[in-house]
Amino acid sequence: MSRLIALLAMLFCLSAFAGAAESLLVPKLDIGKGGQCVEDTQWMRKNHMHLLIQQRDETVHKGMRDEKHSLKNCIECHASLRDNSVIGRDDSFCQGCHRYEAVKIDCFECHSSKRKSAWAQSK
Repeated sequence: MSRLIALLAMLFCLSAFAGAAESLLVPKLDIGKGGQCVEDTQWMRKNHMHLLIQQRDETVHKGMRDEKHSLKNCIECHASLRDNSVIGRDDSFCQGCHRYEAVKIDCFECHSSKRKSAWAQSK
């Protein structure tokens, strides 16, 4: 019985250490304006691509636009205050995470990576 308790205590300590180590590995990002996201942060990390695909399908195929989960809305909030972009630097909001996860970003082959309000001011 004491071996079982010792084993459980060791597993508990290891899982706590693994959770702390994982939080140290998350990239430090320039979150732009930041603040309260439209969804929970952990949920968005796992599901943002599904939201963007759903948004694309509803907009392109059905003509429905939802600002809450739009790419434009994400960029307006998360573009860097230094360069008004979500890509271009190692700590840029989109580029930093995608580089960390080794995932290619193809959104900005067609869409602007810059905050619209900053883009309008530059003209």
